[in-house]
Amino acid sequence: MSVPDDFTALVRSRRTSMIVDKQREVPLEVVRELCALASWAPNHKKTWPWRFALFSGDGRARLGETMTADMVAIGFGDEVKRDKTRVKYLRTPATLVVGCTPHDNETLHLENRDTVAAGIQNMLLGGTAIGLATFWSTPALLQPPQVLELCGFDAQDRIIGIIYLGWATAECATPERPDVPITHITN
Repeated sequence: MSVPDDFTALVRSRRTSMIVDKQREVPLEVVRELCALASWAPNHKKTWPWRFALFSGDGRARLGETMTADMVAIGFGDEVKRDKTRVKYLRTPATLVVGCTPHDNETLHLENRDTVAAGIQNMLLGGTAIGLATFWSTPALLQPPQVLELCGFDAQDRIIGIIYLGWATAECATPERPDVPITHITN
């Protein structure tokens, strides 16, 4: 038995670029479908920890300004980094902030992050399947208070990723992957 060729091809063809049609919007319904795919990630204790906030149009600039304000508030980054942050969310027509709820139990707190990360992978594969280019970025700050508020998240939530979404306009080279080492113990 082996993994089906079409699934293997999908995983290996996942576009991790921002070479997109900047004028073509990503419909809200498409983003809803991708977020629904995220909810199918393994979630051991059924904590349902994911949070989503979609930014499009002028909302992307507002996200950049708000993240920059949070950076300034704690003295993070220099002016070059802050200037880049102000405009980087404009790279694609849609920017999705994916957050994660905390948990009092340390193991479940860590598992919540793992669940959200697995959910993001589901989203990225779903996007690839319909022709979207996606890019998973780690934000400058994981708990920026003003950004969390802007997203409608709770103050204790964490941002796990900022996902850039747009309709692909060019093929990207598939990067090579190293062989995967596996320790195999038989007795």
